[in-house]
Amino acid sequence: MDRIRITGGIPLEGDIPISGAKNAALPLMAASLLTDEPLQLANLPHLMDISTLANLLTSLGVDITMEGDATEDGHIGRVLTLTSGDLSGATAPYDLVRKMRASILVLGPLLARAGEAQVSLPGGCAIGTRPVDLHLDGLTELGAEIELTDGYIQARAPRGLTGSIIRFPKASVGATENLLMAATLADGETVLENAAREPEVADLSNCLVSMGAVIEGIGTDRLVISGVPHLTGARYRVMPDRVETGTFAIAAAITGGDLTLRHAQGALVNAVTEVMERAGVETWEDEDTLRVRRNGSAISAVDVITQPYPGFPTDMQAQVMALMAFSDGASMITETIFENRFMHVPELARMGADITISGSSAMVRGVKSLKGAPVMATDLRASVSLVLAGLAATGETLVNRVYHLDRGYERLVEKLAACGARIERISD
Repeated sequence: MDRIRITGGIPLEGDIPISGAKNAALPLMAASLLTDEPLQLANLPHLMDISTLANLLTSLGVDITMEGDATEDGHIGRVLTLTSGDLSGATAPYDLVRKMRASILVLGPLLARAGEAQVSLPGGCAIGTRPVDLHLDGLTELGAEIELTDGYIQARAPRGLTGSIIRFPKASVGATENLLMAATLADGETVLENAAREPEVADLSNCLVSMGAVIEGIGTDRLVISGVPHLTGARYRVMPDRVETGTFAIAAAITGGDLTLRHAQGALVNAVTEVMERAGVETWEDEDTLRVRRNGSAISAVDVITQPYPGFPTDMQAQVMALMAFSDGASMITETIFENRFMHVPELARMGADITISGSSAMVRGVKSLKGAPVMATDLRASVSLVLAGLAATGETLVNRVYHLDRGYERLVEKLAACGARIERISD
């Protein structure tokens, strides 16, 4: 099994291209099921999760071709054309769905277009309970008949879906995306209230509009969808990955470096850069770049609470905790989204971090330095926090179970090495 070896203590300097957003690309790929015409998606990252969903879509009869990597100033983003002409089935099997929770996103499009769907209950990172009840309750409101049998969601809409008013009891990105896609082909008007406001939802909405959907309120918590008889093909470019942007921004801060992140959108990471600026890190942004620098100054302790967008993202909690482990003072980090997302804490403690967990909060008391050690990745974002800690620690860090990183970070080792990091991927 592969590991990542890091010798820390080197300030990172240089440019890093930001890849397309995994969390935007996955629902966009699922949207290809809504039309029998080609949907061409540019700037897709080359990641395990993208490959997993591509395999699932292929099993459903979607024809997928790669037009070649689109390269611009060293920026690589895959261009895929997905054509769901004649669907060969409506079953998403366990062997594929278990690898990635986002596979549930095929449920709404399949049901809307084929009138039926059989989707295995999903898997993914073990970061807490993430029930699919909101997805199923919303589809039921649209007229679907749903049963849970032998670990599968059996959904039918023999007379098609009908628009309705759906108010989510809590904002859910996945449920909003699933219901949004299903509603585009429903009969009549659907209103999604308390919808997730994350940029990835807006990206999906904009793509659906380019396919002929009628959607009002994009970017707000109230989406109004007027169903249409069919959608067309389109060409669409996936938004830049805001989590990758934030992660590399913290890489600059934690190493005392100076990085320019190209093809980034600074507005997408305002909550992260605000925390970093309070911590004493300098940031500058223009239309498509974000520069982050910390030269010599100490890291000030900052309290952080994760919140739905536009608040501080839960997907950046582990990374900012690694930064706060080096701070001059004590910070309180509170996780409000997932109840089991502190699994990186024992691994950071192996490196010398002083962190105490109490319920949904972690008290991080900064130390002068961390020492490299063998550590174990437990989920996607936890794994990259250990890489960040290793970049700033003294000595050698070995990060095990790096397959988690392959799910969400494109060419991580290569991007960091190009900016001076002593990092390599090794195979046993």
